[in-house]
Amino acid sequence: MKKTGLIGLLSLTVYCLVAFTSPPKTFSKAKLGEKLFHEKILSKDSSISCASCHLPAYGFSDTVAFSMGIYGRPTARNTPPVLNMKNRPYFFWDGRAASLEQQSLMPISHPDEMGLPVKEAIARLNKNKTYRDLFLKTFGTVPTAANLAAAFAAFEKTLETDSSRFDLSFDDSTLMTEQEERGRKLFVSEKTKCFDCHRRQDFTTDEFFNIGLYDGNRLNDPGRYKITGKKEDLGKFKTPGLRNVAVTAPYMHNGMFKTLEEVVEYYNNPGAFVLNPINIDKRLEVPLGLTRQEKADLVAFLKSLTDKRYEALLK
Repeated sequence: MKKTGLIGLLSLTVYCLVAFTSPPKTFSKAKLGEKLFHEKILSKDSSISCASCHLPAYGFSDTVAFSMGIYGRPTARNTPPVLNMKNRPYFFWDGRAASLEQQSLMPISHPDEMGLPVKEAIARLNKNKTYRDLFLKTFGTVPTAANLAAAFAAFEKTLETDSSRFDLSFDDSTLMTEQEERGRKLFVSEKTKCFDCHRRQDFTTDEFFNIGLYDGNRLNDPGRYKITGKKEDLGKFKTPGLRNVAVTAPYMHNGMFKTLEEVVEYYNNPGAFVLNPINIDKRLEVPLGLTRQEKADLVAFLKSLTDKRYEALLK
């Protein structure tokens, strides 16, 4: 055999060894999680997916006060957006989940949401050849509760936004209007104390506060109290982040406010909305006394926190 022929044969042998012994090309966890986020077979009647309530076009929130689960059942609370969840220590309005993985499976089994026991959801995925193959390629195992949660979490961790005009103004101060700058200064001032709860990178301290919406009525939501059973937690809810807040209406855990203007009006004087709130945070006991211009300035600043991918929704 000629030398060149021997080299060619050896090269072919090496290629075959590599081709048939290397692991199959993987499908990223985040990509699998995104596919699952839109998958309706994870609901009892295969009618809805995570994306049915977390609408990508609206900052992964819903546009109504209460989303519709299976069989048209309304959810008990307003659907929070899932953007910028990567660094959160708690999830849901009452903080009942301590990780994205734990959070991701709860809506699947909740009777008023997707209504499917997780065990059954895993069985469905294993019966589906496409998903079975994707999980094998991605995790090296068939679908399980653990790797289903891991895929969801991987996808949600990609949903970070940091390209609002407010962010970009650190390099170019001309991007913020005079009104937005006035609103920013008011936001961090002692007069409003907004920054006490809405600070850090995503404008939240991830703490729980009672902002005065709970009056003890049996029909009202006691919030964090349901999880801890502590009286001091009556009416407390997790402080949401404010990134993209202008495109995630309606607001509050019960979706009672349709606009940012209404939200600012509420914080200006909570007592005008709820007569006898129980356990309200002391910082909200005295009206702020904001002028019409100051209210408009605050709203303008909040709109400047909209990531560039959602700015078209503000026009």
